Amino acid sequence: MRTASILRETKETRVSVTLDLDNAAAPNIKTGIGFFDHMLTALFFYAKIGATVDVDGDLYVDAHHSVEDCGVVIGQALREACGDKAGIRRFADCHLPMDEALAFCALDISNRAYLAFDAEFPQAVIGGYDACLTAEFFRAVAVNAGLTLHLKASGDNSHHITEALFKAFGVCLRNALTIDGGGVSSTKGVL
Repeated sequence: MRTASILRETKETRVSVTLDLDNAAAPNIKTGIGFFDHMLTALFFYAKIGATVDVDGDLYVDAHHSVEDCGVVIGQALREACGDKAGIRRFADCHLPMDEALAFCALDISNRAYLAFDAEFPQAVIGGYDACLTAEFFRAVAVNAGLTLHLKASGDNSHHITEALFKAFGVCLRNALTIDGGGVSSTKGVL
């Protein structure tokens, strides 16, 4: 079974994440940050991953710790749920439009953590969510899941740009995590 449950507690946050890579149950997301809940719901919906995410963070400071720590735990849960990665496609890419915005995502479930992020946000705040936290979230996921992740987006509306990035990442996860054979997809024999 490709599942994982991770709990991380710090002085700043308490983050609980449960993922089921093979059960596309409706996501149950509660971070205390409305726009971020919307983004995570979209991500897991398009990834077709069953997800429960519960975050209790120091929002009286700002959303940074909650968003980044959520990325850390989601990344750890992805890594654990993937197990030895036997049979997965491993690679995926996607262009995803959302109105005037266009996002590109390419990823490799490689055990080599890397993030290339190229997106500008014309509006700095989206419903109380600082748009700059988008890169922090994806960096935390990539590092903790062991993903090589390339994200790029353009557009005029920060909501559309951010949502297109989260949806494109979800589509890529779905495709890369699809079981498409036996063994590990690597000429080395391991990832």
